[in-house]
Amino acid sequence: STELQSTIGMQRLTNYACQPMDQDTFVRLVTAGQPAAPGYFSYDADLNRRNRDLYRTTEDAPALDPAEFTRLHTTGAVVLDARDQFEFAAGHLAGSVNVPLDGRFAEQAGSVLTPQDDILIIAPEGRAEETVTRLARIGFDHVHGYAADPQQLFHTHPDQIRQADRLTAQTLREQLTSPQPPLVLDVRNCGERDEGRSIEGALHIPLAELAKRLDEVPAEGPLVVHCAGGHRSSIAASLIRHHGRTDVYDLLGGYGAWETAA
Repeated sequence: STELQSTIGMQRLTNYACQPMDQDTFVRLVTAGQPAAPGYFSYDADLNRRNRDLYRTTEDAPALDPAEFTRLHTTGAVVLDARDQFEFAAGHLAGSVNVPLDGRFAEQAGSVLTPQDDILIIAPEGRAEETVTRLARIGFDHVHGYAADPQQLFHTHPDQIRQADRLTAQTLREQLTSPQPPLVLDVRNCGERDEGRSIEGALHIPLAELAKRLDEVPAEGPLVVHCAGGHRSSIAASLIRHHGRTDVYDLLGGYGAWETAA
């Protein structure tokens, strides 16, 4: 749920899992279509058994000027761009991984990055500390800082700015009937496909498993990534580009747009 608070009484009235039922029915209900657990879960289970120093957001992950940000990037730090997928698509640093902050940010970032990654942040305006804090809550403490002024950073390195390639559902339909159709990669969860609603011939790898299964994605030919609405596909496509693939597109509006255009 997107709600920040509720009551037990409200949940008993409205939550499908809180209705009267026997134990076997309950177990089947709440485990059906469960997504894969993000990779950081086992890491956090171990981390929670240890004594930890208090994390200091502004001191441990400071604002960085373009020169320092670039120095850290060139020495191997991963750029995590937390802007929404539309801003990211319009212009971003080459190799950046896009995980929009307005969503299941920590869970999704923890699915496509590892706790050992050195991370640099490009955050939505005024939300850098929030971005760093939400990563720290899942034990991702190797954040070296965030771009103090992303636009200044971009202007400093115009040769490193890229735009994300995106396709409409109609364009994808046309390309799938061409002599050399693209491969479609579906990053939705298994439960979202259980009713048989999928693009014919699509390779299915849930987003939470993609980082560990990248070798299953063919290395050649155009690739179109889709999810349900376009949020997760931007994450997945940026991750694949981060690992060196260039001919990668994501589907605007996701599977919802595909069905509407049918």
